[in-house]
Amino acid sequence: MAASAALTEHELAPRDAVAVRLRGVSKRYRSGAPALGPLDLDVGRGEFVALLGPSGCGKSTALRLIAGLAQPSSGTVQRTAHPVTRRGEHAIGFVFQEPTLMPWASVRGNVALPLRLARASRADVAARVEEALTRVGLREAADALPRELSGGMKMRVSLARALVTDPDILLLDEPFAALDEITRFRLNNDLLTLWRELRKTVIFVTHSVFESVYLSQRVIVMTPKPGRIAATFRIAAEEPRDDRFRTSAGYAAQCREISDALVRTNARESE
Repeated sequence: MAASAALTEHELAPRDAVAVRLRGVSKRYRSGAPALGPLDLDVGRGEFVALLGPSGCGKSTALRLIAGLAQPSSGTVQRTAHPVTRRGEHAIGFVFQEPTLMPWASVRGNVALPLRLARASRADVAARVEEALTRVGLREAADALPRELSGGMKMRVSLARALVTDPDILLLDEPFAALDEITRFRLNNDLLTLWRELRKTVIFVTHSVFESVYLSQRVIVMTPKPGRIAATFRIAAEEPRDDRFRTSAGYAAQCREISDALVRTNARESE
């Protein structure tokens, strides 16, 4: 079954089921040149959404606005989250393009950092770090230093560090782009397993059509700068997804349809 364009973003979810809501959100450079928007977007609680578009279209900027790391030039960003019940919990976890690990600290120390900054108790830190490392398959590497890790393992550390705060919303900014294909496929599968187990709201930035279709429930195709929403596609796939989906005719058809939409969008914007 091919993907099909959704209705307007305002019709995607009832208000009480929305984790992230953007209304009229735009961002301009200091020069006044537009970088992003305006954007209207709803992301449902527990939904996995991919933002897909060419480099420089504002995908990462959109994530930073959602995370509160930057402020919009206009419009509103609303987020819902569970109330904080213990030190070190955060509404949002962020995985950047680079692992950004402390080279002098062990895997355990890197994952524990946000909890220690929040002054969580020593026992709480130990238990939550152990759980996060187990989830990403790094329990046996807890005492290793970053220089001893492969690129894929470093990214797992970054993912564990984002998960250790028990966020409701997980933002990932092209985390696997620099990895080899085999490692990337493996981490895609592991990320889907984590999402099924934890049901976090996930917003995943990528410029790969194939990755967006494999991972997400919904793909948002963005225009070149300034980034706006050009089309929305819901992905038809049986759950749980695995490598059989990646080689299926349905997957190929959906990739083709979204690729065509991306090409048309870029062609229109360059006219």
